[in-house]
Order: sequence, then C-alpha cells, then structure tokens
Amino acid sequence: MYTLHGVTKQYQRGKSTVHALAGVDLTIEDGGRLVIQGPTGGGKSTLLQMLGGLDRPTGGSIELDGMDLAKLSEAKLTKVRAENIGFVFQSFNLIPTLTAQENVETALVPLGVKASERRRRAAEALDSVGLGERLGHVPGEMSGGQQQRVAIARALVKRPKVLLADEPTGNLDESMRDEIMEVLETLWKEHGLTFVMVTHDSSIARRAPRLATIRKGKVTITENAAA
Repeated sequence: MYTLHGVTKQYQRGKSTVHALAGVDLTIEDGGRLVIQGPTGGGKSTLLQMLGGLDRPTGGSIELDGMDLAKLSEAKLTKVRAENIGFVFQSFNLIPTLTAQENVETALVPLGVKASERRRRAAEALDSVGLGERLGHVPGEMSGGQQQRVAIARALVKRPKVLLADEPTGNLDESMRDEIMEVLETLWKEHGLTFVMVTHDSSIARRAPRLATIRKGKVTITENAAA
C-alpha cells in the first residue's frame, strides 16, 4: 500500500520556484487502480516518478509497504525499484538491437536470475501479452502496439507488486490504444497489481475506479462507481 503525507516538490526554473507538488496526501490500496490526470505541467509525471522512486520529494513522506521511499539510500531504493515496481512509458524504451525476448530478459538481470530461467520467464511474459510467436523479432520488425506489449512484458516479468504507466497509449492510434488498455486491465486483475497510470485521455480515465486530478500541484480524488 502507498501512503503519501504532505508531499511537496519544488524546483527552480530560472529565477522562479515551481511548486510541482504542493502538499499531496494520498492512499493507494494494494491491488488498487488509479489514473492521474491534469494539465500539462501540473505535476502528473512528477507524482508518478515519486511513486516509482525515480525522484525524491522536497518534503513529506512516500511510504510503500511501510518503507519511506524519500528516506531510503540509493542502493535500497534501486533494490525496491528492481524487485517491486514495473514501469511502462510512452516511448517504449526498447533496445533496438535486442530481440523481444532479450529486451524482456533485461529486467531480470539485476535480480540475478539464471539465464535459463530468464529465457523461460521472458517467453512466458511475452505469451501473456499475445506475443508468443514474436520472441525473436527486434523492435524495428514490430508495430508500435507490439513494441508497447514488449515493454509491458518487460515491466511484469520480474513479478512486481506495482505497475506504473506514464502515457502508455500516447504514441498509439485509437484502436491500438484500446487493445493496450485491455492488456493492461487484464494483467492488473490477473496479477493483483497496484496499478497507477498517467494519461491525458479522458476516455481512458473514465475506465478507472479512481481518478486523481492534479492542478497546480494539488490533488483531488474522484471515485468512479461505474468503472
């Protein structure tokens, strides 16, 4: 479970101080699903980076299962990210010279998983996103939607508790967007993931049970009973 208390993030832009997050209080239950929306520059990606331990707050606490990510050493924070948090981004961040299977395997290398087990788990993860027949293809031989599926498999192959997605459908057309969302929603349910996603797409936001709207660093939570 995530528990955020009084989270602030400030940074300098020239001579001005930007308050990206201004005292955020938020709880995300284990297995919960939250979509984050808001205007450009409103703090959406900043909040997601805080949840993923990719950035530290200026003030406040960000607890994941009782561990304050804001206070962990870099070594411990790296370990938490490697073991517990999967990331999916708008740009697929695949290594162009590696096959789909090899790209997925890269997530297991820091965990010390043996090569034979890496291959088995990567193949299994790719099959779970509908790419069981594309293991040997490099990114340039796949569509944008297929590349994002590889990125999702890479995020999930280490069996994380948390999946964080930053505009994962932003580079896809409408039909492919819906396909990727169906994949993500199915995996969320099947694996009991805590799933937090940033999107500018209101049609996606309406599908989530909880919506966090960020404006000028402040968060408002809306419950969607119909989702």
